[in-house]
Formats: sequence, C-alpha cells, structure tokens
Amino acid sequence: MMSKYMKNKTLYVSDLDGTLLRSNQTTSEYTNEVINSLTEKGIVFSYATARSIYTSSKVTKGLDAKIPVITYNGAFIVDNCTHEVLHATYFDRNVYNLLWELFSEGVYPIVYSIVGGKERFSYYPSKSSKTILDFAASRNDERKRIVDSEEELVAGNIFYITCIETPEKIKPFYDKYKDIYHCVYQRDIYSDEQWLEIMPKDVTKASAVKKLKQITKSDYVVVFGDGINDLEMFGAADECYAMANAEPELKAVATNIIESNDNDGVAHWLAEKEI
Repeated sequence: MMSKYMKNKTLYVSDLDGTLLRSNQTTSEYTNEVINSLTEKGIVFSYATARSIYTSSKVTKGLDAKIPVITYNGAFIVDNCTHEVLHATYFDRNVYNLLWELFSEGVYPIVYSIVGGKERFSYYPSKSSKTILDFAASRNDERKRIVDSEEELVAGNIFYITCIETPEKIKPFYDKYKDIYHCVYQRDIYSDEQWLEIMPKDVTKASAVKKLKQITKSDYVVVFGDGINDLEMFGAADECYAMANAEPELKAVATNIIESNDNDGVAHWLAEKEI
C-alpha cells in the first residue's frame, strides 16, 4: 500500500542541535547515509538551525545531499552544496535605534550582515565581552570581520544580532523588544552562556518552513525538534515529532515521540517509514 507520504509531496524538516546532531555536535555516519540515500531517491529534506551555513556544514560533514537548508533561525534559505542564498530577510533601518541603545548600555553584539556583497559577522574586540570574544575565536571562516568603531559595526544590510552577556544586561532588551522583533532568549546548550538573538519580526523557523514549502512545491510538512524554539515550527507542520530528549512542552504538542538524537531518531524514523 502506498503511504500518505508517497501520495503527497512531503517536505521533511529537522532541527539541528539536539535533534539531527548527536551530543558531540556531529551527524552520525548512519544519519548521513540515510538522508543522502533518501534524497537521491527524491524525498525533499531540509534542516532548520540558528547556525550559519558555514558552521552547519562543518557539523553535518558527510551530509552532502543537494538540499535547501534553513539557517539563522529562518533568515536565510541556502543551497546545502553551493551555499547560494535562495531566500533572505533583512532588518529595516529601525534596527539602528536598537543597536545604539545596546551600545549605550555597554552591550556590543555580534552583528551579521551583508557588507560589500559578502556575508559577514562583525564584532568590536575592544568593547566586546569575554563571551563574545570566546565565541568569535571559535569561528574561523571567511565571514569574520573585526571593527574598531560603532559605525563599522552597524554597516551593511543587517539580518541577525547575537548578544552573549549576563542576564542583568540583556534581559531588559528582551522584555522591551520581544514584541517588536523576533527574539530568542535562552542559555546555549553547549556553553551554558546566556544568549539573546534578535531577528526581523517575520523571521522564524516556521515562516521559513512555509516559504520552503512553496519553493519545493510540497503539499505536506513533517518536522522534528527538541527545544522550545521549535514550537512555532511544530505549529506550521502537518505532523511533528519530538525527540526522546526534547523539552516536555514540545513533547506535549507532538504527533509522537521518537528516539533521541544520540540514537539517530530522525534517521531511524525516516528509514522505518521506507519513504
């Protein structure tokens, strides 16, 4: 009998950290083999992450399927092989007021933007917190841009802002701007540092999934996730599966619970469905 997934053109979207990635921040050989094989057979698969294509490509090494992936929490949709940007959303000019307000309180974020036609992440070392400096030091790719003035930091078309600071410094900005922009305020699952990520209001994993559904001409959506920040994406799907390691709030709204990320839950689900 033909499954409903075969009857419909289905788009499969997985969160990355804590879902498709194991706890060691890699996709397993098994996961890579399953997804590469299934995409060769024609399934439409993507992942959605807060990471850039540069860092996500490193942690998914071996996943060489030609697929469109959602990066920067939905700001970009990018070709996994060529890194071509298929869709992008930028802030309007009002973001400069937010940035200068951050500066006035001693918060100097990492600013992601297109400068001179190139994707950059810019930071101001002499003003940055140690947590920002540590993060920047861990990123060794062509996007890195060191600046020495506020004016340089805000240059270009901005699409993403990351603050890594004490809650005392950045929680007030979350409270003030959470209804104006799309803000994610949470502790990093690896470093346990407090992050505030700020994006244009209409940038979410959910909005990117809907856009990708249009791009791929799919008519059914299945998603996988583990964190609270996947709730909106779950709401945009026809079926949604929470990992065994997922937050209770996500499990409560899931279609079902599947194996954990460390047990390759997404790949096992896909393989068992024999899509």
